[in-house]
Amino acid sequence: MISGREIAAGAKQVQDMEKAVLFDIDDTLYDQTQPFVRAYGRYFGDRFDIDAEKIFPVTRKYSDQVYGRAMAGEITMEELYVYRVQKAFEEFGISISREETLAFQEVYAGCQKHISMTERMKRILSFCSGRVKVGIITNGPSQHQWNKVRSLQADQWIPEANIFVSADVGAEKPRREIFEYAQKSMQLDGTEVYFVGDSYDSDMAGAMNVGWKGIWMNRRGHRIPEGGRTPDFTVTSEEELEELLHELLAGAKN
Repeated sequence: MISGREIAAGAKQVQDMEKAVLFDIDDTLYDQTQPFVRAYGRYFGDRFDIDAEKIFPVTRKYSDQVYGRAMAGEITMEELYVYRVQKAFEEFGISISREETLAFQEVYAGCQKHISMTERMKRILSFCSGRVKVGIITNGPSQHQWNKVRSLQADQWIPEANIFVSADVGAEKPRREIFEYAQKSMQLDGTEVYFVGDSYDSDMAGAMNVGWKGIWMNRRGHRIPEGGRTPDFTVTSEEELEELLHELLAGAKN
Protein backbone atom coordinates (compact mmCIF):
# COMPACT_ATOMS: atom_id res chain seq x y z
CA MET A 1 0.00 0.00 0.00
CA ILE A 2 1.37 3.42 -0.99
CA SER A 3 1.65 5.68 2.04
CA GLY A 4 2.58 9.32 2.57
CA ARG A 5 0.68 12.32 1.38
CA GLU A 6 -2.54 11.78 -0.48
CA ILE A 7 -1.56 11.17 -4.10
CA ALA A 8 -4.50 12.86 -5.73
CA ALA A 9 -4.13 15.97 -3.58
CA GLY A 10 -0.39 16.12 -4.17
CA ALA A 11 -0.76 15.72 -7.91
CA LYS A 12 -3.45 18.41 -8.08
CA GLN A 13 -1.38 20.82 -6.01
CA VAL A 14 1.54 20.74 -8.46
CA GLN A 15 -0.31 20.07 -11.69
CA ASP A 16 0.73 23.38 -13.24
CA MET A 17 4.42 23.04 -12.37
CA GLU A 18 7.15 21.48 -14.45
CA LYS A 19 8.31 18.21 -12.94
CA ALA A 20 11.41 16.04 -12.83
CA VAL A 21 12.22 12.64 -11.38
CA LEU A 22 15.68 11.56 -10.25
CA PHE A 23 16.65 8.11 -9.04
CA ASP A 24 19.23 6.47 -6.84
CA ILE A 25 20.84 3.33 -8.34
CA ASP A 26 21.53 0.71 -5.67
CA ASP A 27 18.42 -1.03 -4.34
CA THR A 28 16.32 1.43 -6.32
CA LEU A 29 16.83 0.82 -10.04
CA TYR A 30 17.70 -2.79 -9.23
CA ASP A 31 17.38 -5.17 -6.29
CA GLN A 32 20.78 -5.00 -4.63
CA THR A 33 20.45 -8.43 -3.04
CA GLN A 34 20.71 -10.14 -6.44
CA PRO A 35 24.49 -9.89 -7.00
CA PHE A 36 25.19 -10.47 -3.29
CA VAL A 37 23.15 -13.68 -3.23
CA ARG A 38 24.88 -14.97 -6.37
CA ALA A 39 28.33 -14.15 -4.99
CA TYR A 40 27.52 -15.70 -1.61
CA GLY A 41 26.40 -18.92 -3.26
CA ARG A 42 29.44 -19.11 -5.53
CA TYR A 43 32.01 -18.41 -2.83
CA PHE A 44 30.57 -19.84 0.39
CA GLY A 45 28.18 -22.42 -1.06
CA ASP A 46 26.44 -24.23 1.78
CA ARG A 47 29.33 -23.73 4.19
CA PHE A 48 27.17 -21.71 6.60
CA ASP A 49 23.61 -22.37 7.70
CA ILE A 50 22.62 -18.74 7.13
CA ASP A 51 20.71 -17.33 4.16
CA ALA A 52 22.47 -14.66 2.14
CA GLU A 53 19.29 -12.56 2.34
CA LYS A 54 19.75 -12.32 6.11
CA ILE A 55 23.41 -11.36 5.97
CA PHE A 56 23.08 -8.80 3.19
CA PRO A 57 21.25 -6.04 5.13
CA VAL A 58 23.73 -6.44 7.99
CA THR A 59 26.63 -5.84 5.60
CA ARG A 60 24.88 -2.68 4.43
CA LYS A 61 24.55 -1.46 8.01
CA TYR A 62 28.27 -1.79 8.62
CA SER A 63 29.11 -0.40 5.20
CA ASP A 64 27.12 2.73 5.97
CA GLN A 65 29.05 3.16 9.22
CA VAL A 66 32.39 3.65 7.47
CA TYR A 67 31.42 4.70 3.94
CA GLY A 68 31.96 8.39 4.68
CA ARG A 69 35.43 7.67 6.02
CA ALA A 70 36.30 5.71 2.89
CA MET A 71 35.12 8.54 0.62
CA ALA A 72 37.13 11.01 2.71
CA GLY A 73 40.26 8.90 2.27
CA GLU A 74 40.52 8.06 5.97
CA ILE A 75 40.35 4.34 5.20
CA THR A 76 40.76 2.42 1.95
CA MET A 77 37.91 0.75 0.08
CA GLU A 78 39.63 -2.56 0.85
CA GLU A 79 39.36 -1.78 4.56
CA LEU A 80 35.68 -0.96 4.09
CA TYR A 81 35.05 -4.30 2.36
CA VAL A 82 36.79 -6.23 5.13
CA TYR A 83 35.04 -4.34 7.91
CA ARG A 84 31.51 -4.72 6.59
CA VAL A 85 31.76 -8.43 5.84
CA GLN A 86 33.64 -9.45 8.96
CA LYS A 87 31.33 -7.45 11.25
CA ALA A 88 28.23 -8.83 9.54
CA PHE A 89 29.38 -12.43 9.93
CA GLU A 90 30.31 -11.76 13.55
CA GLU A 91 26.67 -10.96 14.28
CA PHE A 92 25.90 -14.56 13.32
CA GLY A 93 28.75 -15.96 15.40
CA ILE A 94 31.04 -16.58 12.44
CA SER A 95 34.66 -15.50 12.12
CA ILE A 96 36.19 -15.19 8.66
CA SER A 97 39.66 -14.02 7.74
CA ARG A 98 40.66 -10.87 5.92
CA GLU A 99 41.80 -13.00 2.99
CA GLU A 100 38.40 -14.65 2.76
CA THR A 101 36.54 -11.35 2.86
CA LEU A 102 38.65 -9.96 0.03
CA ALA A 103 38.26 -13.12 -2.04
CA PHE A 104 34.50 -12.91 -1.54
CA GLN A 105 34.56 -9.22 -2.49
CA GLU A 106 36.27 -10.10 -5.77
CA VAL A 107 33.49 -12.55 -6.60
CA TYR A 108 30.87 -10.02 -5.49
CA ALA A 109 32.39 -7.29 -7.68
CA GLY A 110 32.23 -9.67 -10.63
CA CYS A 111 28.56 -10.34 -10.00
CA GLN A 112 27.86 -6.62 -9.80
CA LYS A 113 28.97 -6.31 -13.42
CA HIS A 114 25.97 -8.38 -14.46
CA ILE A 115 23.13 -6.59 -12.72
CA SER A 116 19.91 -5.86 -14.56
CA MET A 117 16.66 -4.02 -14.15
CA THR A 118 13.31 -5.73 -14.19
CA GLU A 119 10.98 -5.17 -17.12
CA ARG A 120 8.78 -3.11 -14.81
CA MET A 121 11.61 -0.77 -13.87
CA LYS A 122 12.49 -0.34 -17.52
CA ARG A 123 8.86 0.54 -18.13
CA ILE A 124 8.98 3.07 -15.29
CA LEU A 125 12.03 4.82 -16.76
CA SER A 126 10.48 4.83 -20.21
CA PHE A 127 7.27 6.34 -18.85
CA CYS A 128 9.12 9.06 -16.91
CA SER A 129 11.60 9.96 -19.64
CA GLY A 130 8.76 10.46 -22.09
CA ARG A 131 7.14 13.07 -19.85
CA VAL A 132 9.65 14.85 -17.63
CA LYS A 133 13.35 15.41 -17.08
CA VAL A 134 14.98 12.36 -15.49
CA GLY A 135 18.31 11.88 -13.77
CA ILE A 136 20.38 9.80 -11.38
CA ILE A 137 22.25 10.74 -8.21
CA THR A 138 24.37 7.95 -6.75
CA ASN A 139 27.08 7.63 -4.13
CA GLY A 140 30.27 5.69 -4.78
CA PRO A 141 33.56 5.50 -6.67
CA SER A 142 33.23 6.90 -10.17
CA GLN A 143 34.14 3.89 -12.33
CA HIS A 144 32.28 1.47 -10.07
CA GLN A 145 29.02 3.40 -10.34
CA TRP A 146 29.37 4.12 -14.04
CA ASN A 147 29.88 0.39 -14.61
CA LYS A 148 26.50 -0.14 -12.96
CA VAL A 149 24.92 2.47 -15.21
CA ARG A 150 26.25 0.60 -18.23
CA SER A 151 25.23 -2.83 -16.93
CA LEU A 152 21.71 -1.58 -16.23
CA GLN A 153 21.65 0.26 -19.57
CA ALA A 154 20.09 3.16 -17.69
CA ASP A 155 21.56 5.59 -20.21
CA GLN A 156 18.91 4.39 -22.68
CA TRP A 157 16.48 6.63 -20.82
CA ILE A 158 18.68 9.00 -18.83
CA PRO A 159 21.20 11.30 -20.57
CA GLU A 160 24.74 10.98 -19.28
CA ALA A 161 24.71 14.70 -18.51
CA ASN A 162 21.93 13.99 -15.99
CA ILE A 163 23.84 11.22 -14.14
CA PHE A 164 25.70 12.45 -11.07
CA VAL A 165 28.17 10.23 -9.20
CA SER A 166 29.36 11.50 -5.83
CA ALA A 167 33.04 10.86 -6.57
CA ASP A 168 32.76 12.98 -9.73
CA VAL A 169 30.87 15.80 -8.05
CA GLY A 170 33.03 15.88 -4.93
CA ALA A 171 30.07 15.60 -2.56
CA GLU A 172 27.94 12.66 -1.54
CA LYS A 173 24.37 12.25 -0.40
CA PRO A 174 22.95 13.45 1.96
CA ARG A 175 25.06 16.61 1.57
CA ARG A 176 22.99 19.28 -0.10
CA GLU A 177 25.84 20.17 -2.49
CA ILE A 178 25.27 17.12 -4.70
CA PHE A 179 21.53 17.76 -4.96
CA GLU A 180 22.11 21.44 -5.68
CA TYR A 181 24.72 20.53 -8.30
CA ALA A 182 22.21 18.26 -10.05
CA GLN A 183 19.51 20.92 -9.79
CA LYS A 184 21.73 23.54 -11.40
CA SER A 185 23.08 21.20 -14.08
CA MET A 186 19.59 20.05 -15.07
CA GLN A 187 18.15 23.58 -14.79
CA LEU A 188 15.50 22.51 -12.32
CA ASP A 189 14.91 25.82 -10.56
CA GLY A 190 11.15 26.29 -10.20
CA THR A 191 10.60 22.61 -10.96
CA GLU A 192 8.76 20.09 -8.78
CA VAL A 193 11.48 17.49 -8.25
CA TYR A 194 10.85 13.95 -7.01
CA PHE A 195 13.74 11.84 -5.79
CA VAL A 196 13.37 8.05 -5.63
CA GLY A 197 15.78 6.25 -3.32
CA ASP A 198 16.08 3.38 -0.88
CA SER A 199 18.16 5.00 1.87
CA TYR A 200 16.32 7.19 4.35
CA ASP A 201 19.48 8.89 5.64
CA SER A 202 21.17 9.48 2.28
CA ASP A 203 18.29 9.79 -0.15
CA MET A 204 15.20 10.97 1.69
CA ALA A 205 16.82 13.26 4.24
CA GLY A 206 19.13 14.73 1.61
CA ALA A 207 16.45 15.32 -1.02
CA MET A 208 13.88 16.76 1.39
CA ASN A 209 16.53 19.05 2.86
CA VAL A 210 16.77 20.90 -0.47
CA GLY A 211 13.02 21.06 -0.96
CA TRP A 212 12.58 18.05 -3.21
CA LYS A 213 9.79 15.50 -2.77
CA GLY A 214 11.02 12.21 -1.36
CA ILE A 215 9.76 8.88 -2.71
CA TRP A 216 11.12 6.23 -0.38
CA MET A 217 11.71 2.91 -2.18
CA ASN A 218 11.56 0.90 1.04
CA ARG A 219 11.98 -2.68 -0.21
CA ARG A 220 13.35 -3.88 3.16
CA GLY A 221 10.72 -2.50 5.53
CA HIS A 222 13.04 -0.05 7.29
CA ARG A 223 11.68 2.37 9.85
CA ILE A 224 12.05 6.12 9.85
CA PRO A 225 14.76 7.11 12.34
CA GLU A 226 13.50 8.70 15.54
CA GLY A 227 12.85 12.37 14.90
CA GLY A 228 13.10 11.96 11.13
CA ARG A 229 10.68 13.62 8.74
CA THR A 230 8.14 11.39 7.01
CA PRO A 231 8.93 11.11 3.29
CA ASP A 232 6.33 12.58 0.97
CA PHE A 233 5.63 9.10 -0.38
CA THR A 234 6.66 5.57 0.56
CA VAL A 235 6.47 2.52 -1.71
CA THR A 236 7.54 -1.03 -0.97
CA SER A 237 7.69 -2.47 -4.49
CA GLU A 238 8.26 -1.52 -8.09
CA GLU A 239 4.57 -2.10 -8.73
CA GLU A 240 3.66 0.56 -6.16
CA LEU A 241 6.30 2.91 -7.56
CA GLU A 242 4.89 2.56 -11.05
CA GLU A 243 1.38 3.27 -9.81
CA LEU A 244 2.52 6.32 -7.88
CA LEU A 245 4.50 7.86 -10.73
CA HIS A 246 1.59 7.40 -13.11
CA GLU A 247 -0.53 9.39 -10.68
CA LEU A 248 2.05 12.10 -10.05
CA LEU A 249 3.01 12.59 -13.69
CA ALA A 250 -0.45 12.32 -15.21
CA GLY A 251 -0.67 14.84 -18.01
CA ALA A 252 2.99 15.81 -17.83
CA LYS A 253 4.86 16.15 -21.12
CA ASN A 254 8.49 16.85 -22.00
